[in-house]
Amino acid sequence: MRKPLLRRALSLAAATVLGLSLAVAVHPERAFAAPGPSFTNPAVDVPNSADPTLTYYNGYYYYVATTWSSDVVMRRSQTISGLRGAAEQVVVRTGGNTMWAPHLEMINNRWYLYYSVEQSGGARRTHVAESAGTDPLGPYTIRGILNLMPNNGWAIDAAVLKLNGANYLMFSAFAPSDNLQSLYIAPLTNPWTAGAFGTRISAPTLSWETQNGAVNEGAFALQRNGRTFITYSASHCNGPNYKIGMLEYTGSNPLAASSWTKSLNPIFQRSDANGVYGPGHHSFFTSPDGTETWIAYHANSSASQGCGTTRTTRVQKISWNADGTPHLGVPAALSTVQPGPSGEPNATPVEIRNRHSNLCLDDYNFVTTPGAEVRQWTCSTATVQDWYLTPLADGWYQISNRHSGLCLDNKDFATAPGSVVQQWTCNGLAVQQWRITSVGSGYSTLTNRHSGLCLDDYNWGTSPGAEVRQWTCLNNNAQHWRIA
Repeated sequence: MRKPLLRRALSLAAATVLGLSLAVAVHPERAFAAPGPSFTNPAVDVPNSADPTLTYYNGYYYYVATTWSSDVVMRRSQTISGLRGAAEQVVVRTGGNTMWAPHLEMINNRWYLYYSVEQSGGARRTHVAESAGTDPLGPYTIRGILNLMPNNGWAIDAAVLKLNGANYLMFSAFAPSDNLQSLYIAPLTNPWTAGAFGTRISAPTLSWETQNGAVNEGAFALQRNGRTFITYSASHCNGPNYKIGMLEYTGSNPLAASSWTKSLNPIFQRSDANGVYGPGHHSFFTSPDGTETWIAYHANSSASQGCGTTRTTRVQKISWNADGTPHLGVPAALSTVQPGPSGEPNATPVEIRNRHSNLCLDDYNFVTTPGAEVRQWTCSTATVQDWYLTPLADGWYQISNRHSGLCLDNKDFATAPGSVVQQWTCNGLAVQQWRITSVGSGYSTLTNRHSGLCLDDYNWGTSPGAEVRQWTCLNNNAQHWRIA
């Protein structure tokens, strides 16, 4: 049952908070970019969702991850909330047996994809492909294999470090002296050629680096205020204790282990309370306006899951400690609604008002769990009536609620008139894709891609709480919606 008194109280509380926030504003002349559309993790679901690299360039996020095939596949989206539903495009056919852990990096106005490949039973090694221009989607030309270890040795999880005007390649390899899977670094003479074999800068020797197996891998560089950090994954991904550690550059020679100081404790690890296990193999990216730093990482939802296709990509904003080191926080639960990165386009929410009822589409009773009801209610400024429209491919849109972070969804994949509409975790499927078609006078119809039915003021209701369902498209007032 709807609780209008509670809703009114919440609205009044929101107004009070707004008044207080205006009263304490100390920089009224400064404009801050709005957060992007809200979302919940996973940002990208299975199966192509482990070992992610996510970067922002020229108005879009570009995403690559392990594919469990021989191909490198890329997604592109203007928002994090739209990433899950973004189309996948093959950008490199590696010719190997398996490709994993691709890393995307721009060097001298060309994009380079570094990825690990096993060919014909040989050692797993790092390969590189080069773009023809500045488009991360390519086309790409395969440049070959980087010779990073003696005797064409095993070398995986490559990523670029740019430091003092030079480029280096970080990677993971087994040390000949003790057979520990360690972090290595090698100088690059050009993006596809190592100037020397790698040297070890970190070995898994601390207790938290050796759970379920001694591992250092998946390095990624993070730089701020003149300081350089290398964050990396430690312990074995087969167990729930895969986690992230950190080195800081404190010397004068990036190729010397003595120039890197290891943090004595991990900086990001499992959260049983949030149901997140084995968080690691990550990348960092900046928000579109450049004011925020975010992490993309993979994790499991069960302690019994390991290194396979169960790992999904999650993202969250990081902060910085008073001493200037990164603070990654605690991995967020899948149910946590997060505002998108600052400065994303289409970040202004809209209301969706029915022509017949003059009521607004509403997250009924402020619910935030999958299956939340959608109804109509007296139009107001409450966030439960704020909706984000995220463009997908071929003219379809994802419609997500600002309060719940969930997407407008055709429940149970129904196709009959009267089919129920609900909110569900955004997944990019056809049941969550809607075509917006103008019918004039500022109104549009909303047609579900899976059902082919139109969003409808069910039974021509006009009272707060009126049902919303799908019905055969009739182009009548009950199916006309003003989006503004």
